[in-house]
Amino acid sequence: MSALLQRGRAAAQDQAAPASRPRSGKSAAPRAKRENLAAYGFLAPWFIGLVFITAGPLLASLYFSFTDYNLIGDHEWVGAENYERMFTDARLHSALRVTFVYVFVSVPLQLALALALAMVLDRGVRGLPLYRSVYYLPSLLGGSVAIAILWRQVFGAEGLINQVLAFFGIQGEGWVSHPDYALGTLIVLNVWTFGAPMVIFLAGLRQIPAMYYEAASVDGAGPVSRFWNITVPMLTPIIFFNLVLQIINAFQTFTQAFIVSGGTGGPSDSTLFFTLYLYQRGFGAFDMGYASAMAWLLLMIIGGFTAVNFLASKYWVFYGD
Repeated sequence: MSALLQRGRAAAQDQAAPASRPRSGKSAAPRAKRENLAAYGFLAPWFIGLVFITAGPLLASLYFSFTDYNLIGDHEWVGAENYERMFTDARLHSALRVTFVYVFVSVPLQLALALALAMVLDRGVRGLPLYRSVYYLPSLLGGSVAIAILWRQVFGAEGLINQVLAFFGIQGEGWVSHPDYALGTLIVLNVWTFGAPMVIFLAGLRQIPAMYYEAASVDGAGPVSRFWNITVPMLTPIIFFNLVLQIINAFQTFTQAFIVSGGTGGPSDSTLFFTLYLYQRGFGAFDMGYASAMAWLLLMIIGGFTAVNFLASKYWVFYGD
């Protein structure tokens, strides 16, 4: 019996040997070459976009930031003059102040609202897919021109907000035309676009094991204690991701301020975001050299905030390992 098994194994090895032999170099080389060409063909649109849409304009703007260029005539090399002008440009300083207030106020409020609603939806609300889709819509529409126009009408002197206040006998303001309140309306608009971070928070909440909450309940921990000692630490990677993403998006806000203020940044430069002032210098005053320098300043500001967030994350972001 053992002799028959040995013969059977030997026969099986002999049959499998030809199939397991490596192909010769001559037959494998053309196939590998064809596979490489196919891969390059699929990657070609991405490489073309990288060169002509991203890298090319990026390097061109860096060069123009050291020139006096008006988009029409020839450009003249001026060195660091455009960057030196920033130290004495009062409107630039005002634009930076408005942008920083917008970022530092709207982003925390937006993330707080997104987390609160995510926790409500995580409690097992019936029709969760519908609510999730409805709450996500503001993130898709909030940056559009149509919503910005609607926002200007809602917060106008005869808008919906003042109509509701008038019903209660309160005389409202022209919110978008008042220097003290115009920026606040844009902050509210950004907070309203909480859908994207809310969906990400909801996905993170679904990954927290229920046994942690059960063990905390057995130990007598209340809802507030469970939130601060379980939910927040377990969500810190998601909070960090949303924080970085929303800060970058907030610094680049343009459409809302442009539409609400009519492209002026008014009233009294209260909605003059950095991107709006950059647009005014580049395409309004045709001072493209200075606008390019401003664009690189914005890049450095966003990069600086992102780097600080990554450096600080090791002190408050907790990962599973």
